Amino acid sequence: MDKIKKGDEVVIIAGRDKGKRGTVNSRVNETHLLVEGVNLVKKHQKPNPMKGVTGGVIEKSMPIDQSNLMLLNPATGKGDRVGFRLLEDGTKVRVFKSNGEQVRA
Repeated sequence: MDKIKKGDEVVIIAGRDKGKRGTVNSRVNETHLLVEGVNLVKKHQKPNPMKGVTGGVIEKSMPIDQSNLMLLNPATGKGDRVGFRLLEDGTKVRVFKSNGEQVRA
């Protein structure tokens, strides 16, 4: 079970985008995530009339390592560490380490 999932609100804790917040769009692989509006790069794109793509310089979001992210705790408004807890019915849920509240997903 992953500590950070698609749709979670995260805070960037390291790198050039430190302090920014965003929503996880997708998981690229085991350790990298795509976060909306974070780690943007300029890419020079050739025009392709067959696909209807115009050329020029576009901004593209690149994957960021999950070690540079923290899950946003809505109660505190800050990034928080995440742990796991088993409920009485045997389901495994994510919880915030600071206050023990369950992560809403």
